Amino acid sequence: MIIKTLAVGPIMANCFIVGCENTKTAVVIDPGDEADKILMTLAGLQLTVKYIINTHGHFDHVGANKRMKEATGADILIHAADAVMLEHVSAASMAFGLRVEDSPPADRTVGEGDKITFGDITFNVIHTPGHSPGGISLASDGVVFVGDSLFYGSIGRTDFPGGDYNTLIASIKNKLFPLGDDVVVYTGHGPETTIGQEKRMNPFLR
Repeated sequence: MIIKTLAVGPIMANCFIVGCENTKTAVVIDPGDEADKILMTLAGLQLTVKYIINTHGHFDHVGANKRMKEATGADILIHAADAVMLEHVSAASMAFGLRVEDSPPADRTVGEGDKITFGDITFNVIHTPGHSPGGISLASDGVVFVGDSLFYGSIGRTDFPGGDYNTLIASIKNKLFPLGDDVVVYTGHGPETTIGQEKRMNPFLR
């Protein structure tokens, strides 16, 4: 599995390129900004994008959807509960003094128990609401991409519309912790961590 992390945009959201080494098929998770940077990285890795996956609908994670879809033709996937946010990306970004293009609508919605396959890799979709109603995590062999649900030593904000602290804590403890202590957690901002590290050390979860 090829995993490339790119911190994009003024809020430094993590965009992930995940590719199959055998087929050179890839997904782009959370292209929040800097489409040219993402596309250049894909070209350098000689990867073809099958899906654009949004872990949730906040502007800093979907802001380059339009450019990425135009350039690759890949389908946009998001949870149904966050799909409506794609229509309001520009307005949401302006509240932070930024300007981001609205996203095209989702080509497909995904939810708990769905599988996303590209090349030899399959992601299991886990619904992890709390930061947003339609937050999802993507689990594969030994790794999970969690969007803004969980961070190194912290958790996602729950003061945005649709956020809920108790729901988020339940998502992390009931959906992510059972994946196993050795699973590497790729977060929406900042460095990766492991499930075990956050069980032991995260002040919100101890």
